[in-house]
Amino acid sequence: MKFKDRLVVVTGAGSGIGRACALEFAKQGALVAAADIVVETAQATVEQIRSAGGSAFAVETDVSDPDSVQRLVARTLEHAPAVHALVNNAAILVGKTVEDTTPEEWSRQMAVNVGGVFLCSKFFLPHLRLTRGAIVNMASVNGYFVEPECAGYCATKAAIIGLTKAMAIDHGRDGIRVNCIAPGYIDAGLASAYFDAQRDPAAARAAAGGRHSLGRIGLPEEVARVAVFLASDEASFMTGSVVAVDGGFGSGLPPGK
Repeated sequence: MKFKDRLVVVTGAGSGIGRACALEFAKQGALVAAADIVVETAQATVEQIRSAGGSAFAVETDVSDPDSVQRLVARTLEHAPAVHALVNNAAILVGKTVEDTTPEEWSRQMAVNVGGVFLCSKFFLPHLRLTRGAIVNMASVNGYFVEPECAGYCATKAAIIGLTKAMAIDHGRDGIRVNCIAPGYIDAGLASAYFDAQRDPAAARAAAGGRHSLGRIGLPEEVARVAVFLASDEASFMTGSVVAVDGGFGSGLPPGK
């Protein structure tokens, strides 16, 4: 098992890609700190891990709040003496144009999506330096392939790609590797909520799938396996990389075809 006797922190672990990452790291032997602003969902992830024979604990965390993130660090170190990997996955989406987005919505999205990566990385970096650990940030194909009516979300994901590369340069000599994943449409979390809100969810999923060259949307487990790889010793010469897990997004048929 790649992460036996190692501790991994996953933010936004209560659902979607975050939950899948937590489950996959636990399957690989990690003790998982499942952080989420809704602690009940994080605890549900923990119970799922434990029922499969893994080890995990839940921590209520608002990644946009420095005090909350520092409590996450303290709680994590109560369970193990060292931290080996951090997966910055927590995010929100405001599906609006710039004109329609309120200043409060813009600020909140920036604070969670980009600020969360900044704060969690900032406060965990001293501990990752001790283990020569890894950071995996969750970006999106929307960081470089934008779509209508998600201006703020696209901006945050582009920022995460830039921040990933900056941290990789700054902390490579510390032995800390920093990479990010750019998923396409994944049937979980934010995308799943969008599909389910449509008049015909199945048709919405099919239309989105048609935008990928593989002809379907992805599964959260398919992203999680890449996160485990990037955080593992198998990716020991990778840092500052953006790994697209997108089924060939943008090269498929236009929606509705």
